[in-house]
Amino acid sequence: MKSMTRSDLEDAAALVHTQMAPTPEYSWPLLNQATGCETWVKHENHGPTGAFKARGGITFIDWLTRAHPNARGICTATRGNHGQSQARAATARGLRALVYVPRGNSVEKNAAMEAFGAELVEFGDDFDEARVEAFRVAEEEDLFIVPPFHPELVRGVATYALELFTNAPPLDVVYVPIGCGSGICGTIMARDALNLKTEVVGVVSTAAQTAKLSVEAGRLIETNSADTFADGMAVRVPVQEAFDIYSKGASRIVAVSDHEVAAAMRLYYTKTHNVAEGAGAAPLAALMQERAQMAGKRAGVILCGGNVDTNWFQTVLAGGTPEV
Repeated sequence: MKSMTRSDLEDAAALVHTQMAPTPEYSWPLLNQATGCETWVKHENHGPTGAFKARGGITFIDWLTRAHPNARGICTATRGNHGQSQARAATARGLRALVYVPRGNSVEKNAAMEAFGAELVEFGDDFDEARVEAFRVAEEEDLFIVPPFHPELVRGVATYALELFTNAPPLDVVYVPIGCGSGICGTIMARDALNLKTEVVGVVSTAAQTAKLSVEAGRLIETNSADTFADGMAVRVPVQEAFDIYSKGASRIVAVSDHEVAAAMRLYYTKTHNVAEGAGAAPLAALMQERAQMAGKRAGVILCGGNVDTNWFQTVLAGGTPEV
């Protein structure tokens, strides 16, 4: 996709802010003590769906209704946050929202998607199997497919990076989780549009390293599984368009274990009393992993979502790590 200008970002933000307020960025003293550096948290968990994806839903559906005014509805696949955003935006425009999730998906994310108006279908053993079925059914039922990565999704989610970069002090580094890549690509494109020197560091799960392996190999590498409770990062198949951006624009990609993610979730709760889902806590886990080299620097972490099932969060607060 083509690069963005500051004007592009500001236009997207103006649209996004008609449907949601900007989310805050805070530096928490107790968290700073734990990380050993000045840490700025971008609180996407405070958005209307509890996750950053709400922004992409707004821009994508706005574009869809203008570019394809005869569209009857959408079809997409998700682990939860993308599905909530698309259902919220699509049904508000009177469109059908057919959403595919893998079997065993988050019970509470499923309920939230249905509450936002999604017609929910369980299919396959993981996100990538659900995605293939969603593409097939979209064509069969004449619905507009919403892929996991699209320029209009990136345009929307990039607005959180615009807010962070313009409201927080200058950041040396920002840690961003990677699923299919819209979040990190939006962050990279916003950084470049603002002519900043901030390092962007991608974060993946040790159990779902497709993005990291692909960057290291210089080509797309699929994995056989993606079994992590950080479901927002549980992706086996990388997206070429996203890879083309983060392989060049990210300084490095860090892999964090489920145990490290659970520890970061506890850290968020005990130091800030914010709830972070697995992918939302992964950037903090990566910062803690690189704590020594970040000493004296100013770091941003994207708390991209707080939608974690109650039983998993109880396990985490009790000192455990959820099993999948």
